[in-house]
Formats: sequence, structure tokens, C-alpha cells
Amino acid sequence: MSTPPPGPLGLPARVKEGMAKLRRPPEAAEPVTEPAFDPTSWGGALIVMCVFGAVLTAIQIVNASQHQDLDRFGLKPRQVDGLWGILTQPFLHDSYGHLFANLLTVVLIGWVLLLAGVRAWLFVTTVVVLLGGALTWLVGPSGPVIVGASGMVFGWMGYLLARAYFSRRLKWILEAVALLVIFGTLLGSLVPAAHSTGAWQSHLCGFLAGGFVGWLLHPRHGRSARTSRSPRAVS
Repeated sequence: MSTPPPGPLGLPARVKEGMAKLRRPPEAAEPVTEPAFDPTSWGGALIVMCVFGAVLTAIQIVNASQHQDLDRFGLKPRQVDGLWGILTQPFLHDSYGHLFANLLTVVLIGWVLLLAGVRAWLFVTTVVVLLGGALTWLVGPSGPVIVGASGMVFGWMGYLLARAYFSRRLKWILEAVALLVIFGTLLGSLVPAAHSTGAWQSHLCGFLAGGFVGWLLHPRHGRSARTSRSPRAVS
């Protein structure tokens, strides 16, 4: 049995190597990092939408303290100075009652949409606000200033329903069915009702804008065209 050659002090090289390892300072342990916040997880998306709802509430607190003076920045159909309302309409409400009537749908329907991704949420919201607001500016009733997040909420719902219809994915179909079960009665606000003071045009235009985005992002894949041979005549 052969032994390793001795080192400089007469000790085997293997022993010297082991002693060097003992004298070496221990390596610093890697710090344990917590997982990054995910805004598209169930909990993360709910937190984001609750913060969004808190922003709407803060704006209404300021608006109420100024006797609803901020409402003058709302959407004014077919008026040039009312074009800014296309952007500001979803963030303004004419009372706390109006805000609280929209707050639950803003948080829950926005939460469902945010689960699809931050980019999807931003894109759908941007198109719904701009396109739905522009249509409302064109066809809305003359005179009143239109404020409220309901047009945006109906745009979100229109997108989610259209996404399920065009994509035919089981997960999205189940989400759409759940939305209809919980919020289906809201669809009655898409048409004019007697003694209604709400701008149903804003609801309808937002819903149509959301449906358009659903059609745009999730085109239905048709069957591939079959290439069949034309029949030949035999003489």
C-alpha cells in the first residue's frame, strides 16, 4: 500500500491539505431572500386593486372637501373643453354613494383582469378608457358632466366576456360564467331605463370598447381551409 509523498514538514500532502482547509475561514452563507411581490398572483392582484380603490377614495375625499369642484374636469360630450374628461372620468365621482356603488366592482372585476398579467391589464384599461371615453364624448347626452368609473368597469367586463367567447379556453369561460353569476344584473345598465340619472351611454361605450379589445387580442382560430382536388371530367 503506497502512501502519499510527505510535504515540506514531513507530513503527507493529504494531511497538509486537510489542515489548510481547517484554517480557511468559513464561507459566508448566502442571504435568504424573500420572494418578490407578484402583482398577478391572487393575493398580489387583490392588493393592487385595493390600492387602486384607495386612490379613487382619496380623490373623492379631496373632491368632497372642495364641494365636488373637481367634477368640472369630467367628460362633457361634444365640447372641446370636455375632452380631458376622457382621461379623468374614471377617477371622479359625484358623491361618496356613487363611489361606493362602483368600488366593489372596480376591485373585483379589475382583480380578475389583473390575474391575466400587468401588461394585459394596462393595455385593456388604456384602450377602454380612451376608446370608450371617445365614443361617450361623441354620443353622450348634452349638458351633464359625466363622471365615474363604471364605464371603465363595463369595459373590463366586456373584455373578459369577449375573451372567453373568442378564445374558447375553459379557464376563461369559467371566469366569464362566474362574472355573469355575480355581476350579471349590471348588464341592465347598458340600456336606458326609466327614471335613471346615470349615463348609460358611458356604460355601453365602455362595454363595446372592451369587447373590441377581446376580439383584437383573442381572434378565434378557424379551421384550416381544406384543399380538395377539383373533379375531373372523363370523356
